[in-house]
Amino acid sequence: MVGHTVSRIAAFAGLLALAGCNTPDTGGAIDAGASAASATPAVIQAKCPQVFMRDATSVYRTYAKGAKDDPTQIIYQASLVDSTRQCVQSDTTLTVNVVVQGRVTTGPAGGPGTINLPIRVTASDENNTLFSEVTQLPVTVQAGTGAQQFIFTKSAPINGGAGDFAKVYVGFDTAPAAAAPKKKRK
Repeated sequence: MVGHTVSRIAAFAGLLALAGCNTPDTGGAIDAGASAASATPAVIQAKCPQVFMRDATSVYRTYAKGAKDDPTQIIYQASLVDSTRQCVQSDTTLTVNVVVQGRVTTGPAGGPGTINLPIRVTASDENNTLFSEVTQLPVTVQAGTGAQQFIFTKSAPINGGAGDFAKVYVGFDTAPAAAAPKKKRK
């Protein structure tokens, strides 16, 4: 009788273990502890837009004054290496939390110091820009360290159901800064 009860308990434990294996794959999503009764937004991966880095904007160089495209005059060179994302869905907004890894190194004309890297995160569907923002990320390069690694994070809120067809782009913003409007003299 005891052996029969033990085998039933073992069979039930095996079924519970198998049931746990049949839960849907979340694609590596972090469980935020959200439940139907909880006010915490749910972490989702199924509709989380991919992050893309274009070759043309994944490298950033600063040059000594007056020099441009002269490899001997590079002060700093930065590159974006890898990216990931996590999405959180609320009633009205899909927030894409973008994380990018990069490196900065000094060039022949450079030395230790701090560089501000202009990193743009843009979310768009086929026709509209849903989010676009440039962040100046300060990175300090130490003497004798070679390449200095950095991590950049940005939250990009996308309103409504537009996130279903969105793509997220991350890159260095190489456009010149807009000049401030001149004040009129009276």
